[in-house]
Amino acid sequence: MPKRSPSSFLGYLACAGAGALWGTGFYFGKIALRELSVGHMVLYRFLFAVLPALPLAFRSATPWTRRDWQLLVTAAFFGIPLQFLLQFKGLSLTTLSHAALMIGTLPVVLAAGAAVFLHERLDGIGWGALVSSTGGACLIALSGGGKGGASLLGDTLVVLSMGISLVWILGNKRLVQRHSALAVSARSLLVGTLMLCVWVPLQYGLPPVRGVSVAAWGASAASGLLCTASTTLLWNWGMTQVPASQAGVFLNMEPVIGSLLGVFAFHEHLGTAAWVGGAVIVCAAVLLTTRGAGEVPVAELVAAE
Repeated sequence: MPKRSPSSFLGYLACAGAGALWGTGFYFGKIALRELSVGHMVLYRFLFAVLPALPLAFRSATPWTRRDWQLLVTAAFFGIPLQFLLQFKGLSLTTLSHAALMIGTLPVVLAAGAAVFLHERLDGIGWGALVSSTGGACLIALSGGGKGGASLLGDTLVVLSMGISLVWILGNKRLVQRHSALAVSARSLLVGTLMLCVWVPLQYGLPPVRGVSVAAWGASAASGLLCTASTTLLWNWGMTQVPASQAGVFLNMEPVIGSLLGVFAFHEHLGTAAWVGGAVIVCAAVLLTTRGAGEVPVAELVAAE
């Protein structure tokens, strides 16, 4: 059995760190939403996230064409303002644990999107995982029943945001075929944040500065620096050290950690149907991310985010 190199071990550690930090995103979001509107919370998240990305946004070894910029702007619009405003609106209407488990549908959504839009092969087991994951999401959504803050509308908006993210991920996938992943990620963050700077004040008013507690500021900073900027760097570097098909399993840390934080930190209650639905979603995601669902592994698609 071949020994793993130190860089390979660090690669797995980086991917695991990214998956774990992604899992805390809704936790910090819930804290910030106690004092901030959805729009203001998302704006502050990306203002913090874009700071470490600025130096990378202006460095690129390959010239960018007008078509590259058009694709980037389109992908960034769907991936940042539209996806995150919709996703955190959903979070504001449901529980942390429900929203986190719904995020577990992402690997399956990506596999389906790759099959439909990239014409990649999805075999019977892959389609079975897709159907199972959909059934699991329905179990979670229908288990809320208005109890404990969970809602069908909130759960549905979170899943819908996963579908919208396909435009961002698949658009960035095309860009990283010609440019570095870090440059694409940094420029996407910058363009998306600029869009938020225009849209949020028009829709939600000027973001508050005074009267915001240290906890809300800390949660906003953690969302941006840890859950967005750091995860992008960790994941993209980790993907250069380990196979995408093996790294993909760490994506499943997000719904697991998020749902556990909801149960233990916010004392949320998950009924039997929700636990079963969550287990089905995670199992389907693990199946796809470990065996591969097509020519391009799911982990490679997420690396383009």
